[in-house]
Amino acid sequence: MTELLRQVVAEIEKLPASQQDAIATRLLAELKDEQAWEKRFATTTNEQWDKLAQMVRQEIADGETSPLDDVFPG
Repeated sequence: MTELLRQVVAEIEKLPASQQDAIATRLLAELKDEQAWEKRFATTTNEQWDKLAQMVRQEIADGETSPLDDVFPG
């Protein structure tokens, strides 16, 4: 276990049980989601990536996208 994780666990241990459980639930959900994404990326073929890239290029050409500056203003 890393030192940072030890610090986090030590702080969480100071909280009431209900808050500890709420944090644990969120962390478990995050870990499960991350594992699912890792599996998805690992099993994506080059052909699938190429198809996705072509779909994105078509959406851009059709004006179906928003500039990043509009989505994440500076």
